[in-house]
Amino acid sequence: MKLTRRDAAAALAALGAGGAAVAVGHNSEDGRRSDDDLDEAAIRETMVAAAEVLYPDAVTGIDDFVTTFVDSRLTGETHAAGVADAVAAVNDRAESWYDDRFAALDADTRDSVLREMAADTAEPRREGSTAEEVRYYVVNELLLALYSSPTGGELVGIENPQGYAGGVDSYQRGPQA
Repeated sequence: MKLTRRDAAAALAALGAGGAAVAVGHNSEDGRRSDDDLDEAAIRETMVAAAEVLYPDAVTGIDDFVTTFVDSRLTGETHAAGVADAVAAVNDRAESWYDDRFAALDADTRDSVLREMAADTAEPRREGSTAEEVRYYVVNELLLALYSSPTGGELVGIENPQGYAGGVDSYQRGPQA
């Protein structure tokens, strides 16, 4: 199944999000990273690389889909700072453990980085341990994007996710006998 930018826009609409992408720059007063520490391109590259590991093999068009989704999600300063910090943590671990940035590693090694960070089992928290933040800002963000899109919803049998025509009605009906 091919994901498109239209799927990303639909996922954003379903979440009530949207807007143009802006630069990821933050005050260092709050302890978060500045745009000198991690730029937008590095965030996009890492998020696409993570999606390639997290998304089912049947999914194609990941690069455009994730880039469109992530760019719109980076418009909120607090959320963008959290994403930047989580992506930096993933890249720091990849560098430390495998001597290369996350996106440069092969898919199996990228999967290992996320699992070794415990991002697959951690509770998602905006402000928590590194594993919890990576789970919230990287893993869950990407899964939310996929499964709130019409194409991603089809993969799990949700042809009309909430927010789409027929979606709300389908949840209000009782079981079909």
